[in-house]
Amino acid sequence: MKIRAMFIDMDGTLLTASNGISRRNMEAIDQLLSKGFQVFLATGRHYEVTSPYHQELGLRTPMICLNGAAIHDAKSGRALQTRTVHLNEERFHHLTAANSCNVLIHTANGLYCKEINEEIEYWTNVGRIPPRYVGDLREANYGDVLKYSVRTGAPSHDFSALFKNEADVINWNDGFELVAPNVSKWSAIKSLLHDYRLHPNEVVAIGDGPNDLEMLKYAGTGVAMGNASEQVQATADFVTSHHEQDGLAEFIERYLLTSHSSHESRIS
Repeated sequence: MKIRAMFIDMDGTLLTASNGISRRNMEAIDQLLSKGFQVFLATGRHYEVTSPYHQELGLRTPMICLNGAAIHDAKSGRALQTRTVHLNEERFHHLTAANSCNVLIHTANGLYCKEINEEIEYWTNVGRIPPRYVGDLREANYGDVLKYSVRTGAPSHDFSALFKNEADVINWNDGFELVAPNVSKWSAIKSLLHDYRLHPNEVVAIGDGPNDLEMLKYAGTGVAMGNASEQVQATADFVTSHHEQDGLAEFIERYLLTSHSSHESRIS
């Protein structure tokens, strides 16, 4: 089937390790747009640290943020859709206080965190909005949680499993994230397919992390980065080069820009 749209992860896919978009990736996406492709960003980041890159690329499509828990309008930044996650807060704070970890809580009104770290300083610099609260989260007054992030500094599957009955768990090498049940980048993509008159088979999704697994599995074409884990690569239809070697642009150039128009672009 013809390929008409591409959903692109940011960290480890679009961006270099220094959080920049390479010239080659920029040019490849610009060529996709000129051929009539719909290009979307689908990221675990919150809106404020997604929007500057979205603008840099000249995109006009909605942004999928916080692993699919929020979709934001390109022009106004307004949340078009949010999916909140509900935990037993007392239990959550008791368990996280008993472990050595940082806790980040993304809400509809901003970020709350236990401690400031280098990543949050970068977010503040790029998004120009500091956390709403830093300190003992048991004393914070927040609501409408979209994503919890627990940074332990190491894989923590036993710890994260304590929350599997309340939320969908995404395990990383340095901790885990919690979102509402059945929320993922793919669930957000599905909600956009109708508006853009897209069939799943007309969609390419590309990423590198465990939060990309569903979209790589269910999109018509799933592409894993060369820096992705074996599990992510095994889920994908294609594996491209490392993100530091412009694997995103490599795939676009090889498979999507070989035809003279987007209506002719097919992957076989």
